[in-house]
Parts: sequence; C-alpha cells; structure tokens
Amino acid sequence: MSTTFTARHEAEPAPGTGPVGRGGRFLRSPLGWTATGLVGVGLVASLTATGPGPVPVLGAAAAVAVYALVMRRLAGRDTSEIARPGAVREALRGGAIGLGFILTSLVLIALLGGYSISWAGRGLFAVAGSAVMVQIGTAVTEELMFRGLLLQGLEQRWGSRIAIAVTAVFFGAAHLGGAGASLWSALAIALQAGVMLGFAYMWRRSIWFVAGLHFAWNTVQQLAGIPLSGHTPDGLFTVEAHGSTLLTGGIFGLEASMVPVLLSVLITIPMFVLARRAGGLFPRRRARR
Repeated sequence: MSTTFTARHEAEPAPGTGPVGRGGRFLRSPLGWTATGLVGVGLVASLTATGPGPVPVLGAAAAVAVYALVMRRLAGRDTSEIARPGAVREALRGGAIGLGFILTSLVLIALLGGYSISWAGRGLFAVAGSAVMVQIGTAVTEELMFRGLLLQGLEQRWGSRIAIAVTAVFFGAAHLGGAGASLWSALAIALQAGVMLGFAYMWRRSIWFVAGLHFAWNTVQQLAGIPLSGHTPDGLFTVEAHGSTLLTGGIFGLEASMVPVLLSVLITIPMFVLARRAGGLFPRRRARR
C-alpha cells in the first residue's frame, strides 16, 4: 500500500481554522485530540458493542466518523489510515495474517494435547452471523482507539517505539477484567496484541489492516468456543482444556498460552523490519504534534 507518512508532521492549522484560545490550543495538542477522540469513540463503542443484529457494525461506522472528525478538525491532519480506496484489500491482508496466527496457535495446542474440540450443535448461521457483527464492531473501535488515537498521539510526543510500548501496556491492562486474568495474561496480550498490532500499524499505516487482523483473531476464537480474554462465547464448537495453563491459557483462553506469544514474536520481527524500511518508524526528535 502506498502510504504518505508526512501527514502526521504537517504544519499546525492556520489561525481561524479551528478552536481558539487556551482551550482551543489544548484540544489541538496531541493530549487534547487523543483524549477527545478516545471519549467519542469509546462512547459510541459502549452504546453499540453488544447491540442486536447489525448495531455493532453501525457503531463501527459511527466511530470511524467520530475519528475522522477529531483528526481533521482538532489534529489538523488527513486521515489516510482510514481511506476507503484499498480498505477492503488491507482488511483482507490483515485478516489473512490474523487467521493464520490463531489457527496455527489452535492447531499446535491441540496437537500438544492441550485442547479437545467437539461440535456444539448450535445453529451455524445464527452463531456465525452474531460473531461477525460483534467482532467487526470490536475490532474497528478498539483499533481506532488504541492504534488510531492513543498510539499516534503518543508517537507525536515520544516517537514510534515508545508509543508502541505504552499502548501495549494499556492494551494488556484493559484485558485484566476477564475471568482468569492475571499479570501474565496482561503481559501475554501486551506482547502478542499490543506490540504485534502496533508494528503492524507502523508497517501498513492502515486501520483497516490492523482491524482485519484483530477481527480474524477474535472471530476464530469465538466460533471455536475458546474463552476470549476470559469471556466464554457460544461458539460453533466446544473446547476443553487439558494440562498446563501455560499451554492452554486456562479459563482466560488461548491468549494466555505461551504458543501464540511465541508465534507473535515470529510475526512481529518481520513487521518491524518492514516498517523500518518503509520509513514508518519515527524517532522522538521528529515527533512534534
């Protein structure tokens, strides 16, 4: 994907094009537009994430609109990361990586005796349709918040690497509320999700790419009936865990297993290399906004 990285380092909006005064200057600062965007997108997500039918998808569309408004009016920058041209292609690329990542993890754990899988006997279309709707909403809104707003806001101040580290910590901590959550599960998610998705974004500079990866990751687990960050879904299959929680993830689910953590490292390394070659990693001295 051809991506313009200079958009984040454009000049400040001209006087009169945005809010004025002390409050206006704060809103146009990285802290201001990040906080405003997080509140806006977070509010949309809280109202639509568990809604019936297509409500989560409609919520994702509304969240994209809120994100675009904040970025254009407050941050004073374009939004090439949510551009519609190429969006489907980027989402499918990310989805392919997410699908391969989770399926490989699942198969390896099963081969090592950690999982036994059986058909649950639930309606295929009802379960799959619900999973797709919910996970589209979750993937898009979470990526807008963590990779779109928080990561980019931090990046403007402290550069790409520190931004990834900080957002990874926040992303891991955000998943401490599930059953079986622990410091290890938070660290595991910080590594396999926070760091991997951070470098995935730096590589492609596309919300659709990381949202596609995130969507495939969550949807496969939900359909397989594996606990997702401690929340057991009504999937198409039933999974029983056997043996060490370090292998299976226990009641928290696959994300607390060592298997996806190690696989995520193998995936993250080439993403880091590709992001650096593409000029997608910015040092602190270049982070102005």
